Amino acid sequence: MARDFYEVLGVSRTASQDEIQQAYRKLARKNHPDVNKDPGAEERFKDLNEAYSVLSDPKSRARYDRFGEDFRKIPEDFDERVAAGGGGGFRARGPAGGPGVRYATGFGDGFTAQDVDLEDLFGSLFGAGAARSRVPGADQEAELPLTVDEAYRGGRRTVTLAGPAGQPRRYEVDVPPGVTDGQRVRLAGEGGRGSGDAPAGDLYLRVRVQPDPRFRLDGRDVHVQVPVAPWEAALGATVPVPTPGGGTAKVTVPPGSSSGRRLRLRGEGMPNPRGADGDLYAEIRVMVPPTLGDRERELFEKLAATSSFDPRRT
Repeated sequence: MARDFYEVLGVSRTASQDEIQQAYRKLARKNHPDVNKDPGAEERFKDLNEAYSVLSDPKSRARYDRFGEDFRKIPEDFDERVAAGGGGGFRARGPAGGPGVRYATGFGDGFTAQDVDLEDLFGSLFGAGAARSRVPGADQEAELPLTVDEAYRGGRRTVTLAGPAGQPRRYEVDVPPGVTDGQRVRLAGEGGRGSGDAPAGDLYLRVRVQPDPRFRLDGRDVHVQVPVAPWEAALGATVPVPTPGGGTAKVTVPPGSSSGRRLRLRGEGMPNPRGADGDLYAEIRVMVPPTLGDRERELFEKLAATSSFDPRRT
């Protein structure tokens, strides 16, 4: 029994595109086979991908709302063909008339929600055998979640999505280094199947870079906080800074640096195969010891007694 795509994502039929996307992200993270080892997680994950690939595209969502689970059997230019060819002459079937597709025609001819045989429908609209006509497959889209490190390095990834007949299908994807959030990776011929000998559509994987506790991305620029001790901030120091991809860089903290000061490392952000690499912005964050030893306390007390610095008047 085919499941309702809205039910799969746990949203109402009036849900906005943002609500659909948020629901998918939450459930996909929870049920991803690499994270969730529950035996049913992979099945739920493929159901989520199939539901999102349809409901995230306004056109395919509109066709799904109109024609239900058989929407893929209806040509995308159905309304245009109806306008050109007329809507009469096909036979509506009741429950005893054999298999059919339940849909709302909107023709205004009394067929508002009836079981209609597809072959009769297409034959009357477009000529005999039109149900088996050459209709190219539809392009499809799914999300490709990546960590910041994976987006930085790129490389080969294995992606599991729902395939024909709901069976999980694995794809080998070459992710370019420095891919950014929202960028699409095209898999030619891996979309919806065409009818007859028509070509299949393409599958587009839209990159979603997952939140990272270390980094904040702004396009190809990377922002990272750099903890420094009070004496490093006051006297200056050279400290290590993590970079995407698992590496480190050295940043020079100028004497007299306060929390919030930003230091720019040119070209140390996300790589760009077609232009200048992004920059890395290291933001100083002055940290104090959570507890003090006797000698440390003594030194801080001497500093407090000696210094004329007042941060509230600076």
